Formats: sequence, structure tokens, C-alpha cells
Amino acid sequence: MPKLCVFCGSSMGTDPAFSDAARALGRALAERGVGLVYGGAHRGLMGLLADSVLADGGTVIGVIPERLVELEIAHRGLTHLHVVKTMHERKALMAAHADAFLALPGGFGTLEEFMEVLTWAQLGYHDKPLGMLNISGYYDGLLSWIAYAERQGLVSSAHAARIRVSANVAEALAQLL
Repeated sequence: MPKLCVFCGSSMGTDPAFSDAARALGRALAERGVGLVYGGAHRGLMGLLADSVLADGGTVIGVIPERLVELEIAHRGLTHLHVVKTMHERKALMAAHADAFLALPGGFGTLEEFMEVLTWAQLGYHDKPLGMLNISGYYDGLLSWIAYAERQGLVSSAHAARIRVSANVAEALAQLL
């Protein structure tokens, strides 16, 4: 079974399109027999995505650090929940389970996790597809910065092109899987 690692917010955000996209992605993953790998939380877009996959009979692997389990953030109804010691272990295990990566709207953690797997690809540690689901133009500012860094010669065109940007779930899955 192919597995998609999704990075997204542990909050819902203010735009209802974010939660709509998380639900739609969850349904689409379950329908296509694609497993979800994610950060293991029960709340925000993360929880909504996991619940959507599970509600449609899909498989969900969560990876969460002990600290977040102690804060009662862990989703207890997953197919499998890995509890690790550190955030570094979390990211490494999520990446090991994944065949591709996708960022939905999220905050600092989402951005940090996505940028780390992008950097790993740049350094040749993996060759897995990476995408951003740019719902309601959420990532427009970041994509502008990447284009600026490319024009300034600090990001190569080849590395910038690794990010497959989509406006909807169907397009994202077609580009990544």
C-alpha cells in the first residue's frame, strides 16, 4: 500500500476551506487505498484528516513524541500509533514510512517538517515527491519567497521545481502518487 505523509496544522485555522480540504484528502486517500502517515494528533486539521481517512475505512499511521502524549494530544483511534522520544525521531520515522509528502495549511511545525524533507531531497537523502496543497492561496507568500531566493541564486531551479503545488486534492494526488 502506498503511503502519503501529510504535514498540517494542529489547529483548524480560520478558513473553512482548510477543513474541507483535510476531509476531502482523507476520503480520497481511503478510496484510493493510500495510507496516511501523519503527526499522530487528535485535534485541528491533523485530527480531522485522520478521522476522515478512518471513517472511510483507510489506514492511518501516527507518529508522536512522548511529550505530546503526556499533553493528551495523541489520537487514540489510529490503525497504528508510534510513540517516539523526540521530534527528530518523529520526522525520521514519518519519512521512512512515506512514499511521498504533502503540506496542507499549518503553522511553524508544518513548515519546519516540510522544509526538512525538502532539504533532505536536495541533499540526496531521498527522491520522494513533495507537494503543497495551496488552499485559498495559503502558501502564496512562501512560494513567492522561494521564487525570490531562486532569482537571488540561493535556491536552484531544480530544487525549487521539486515542490509540486496544487490547488485541490485530486491534482495533488495525481502529482504525488
